[in-house]
Amino acid sequence: MIRFYGLLMLIDLALLVIALIDCLSTDEFAVRNLPKVVWVFLILLFSPIGAIAWFVAGRPQNARVGRAGEWRPGSGFPERERPRPLAPDDDPAFLRSVERSRREDEQMFSKWEADLRRREEELRRREGEQA
Repeated sequence: MIRFYGLLMLIDLALLVIALIDCLSTDEFAVRNLPKVVWVFLILLFSPIGAIAWFVAGRPQNARVGRAGEWRPGSGFPERERPRPLAPDDDPAFLRSVERSRREDEQMFSKWEADLRRREEELRRREGEQA
């Protein structure tokens, strides 16, 4: 019976050491559910239960979840490669179309002004001829 308890204590000690080393070597951002410091205290204070809880609920997941995998903040596109819609004032094509539209409007306005001047002159001539 003493050998059995000795074996259980060795298993408990090995589990404690492995869980503690694994927890301490894991990056802070990768630890799940609780802060890393809390996991260390749980592993040390609640010997077999804390280590088992670390492997079940605290250790980072390496296996993919579903087809796309686990989403983590910051995964996906790096910031410099993230597709972003351009604001209208940053889009060169939009600015060219606005400039083209402005030129066309100015040309049309100058044609209207010339036509208006021509009609006013005709109206003045007619009034001068009738008087």
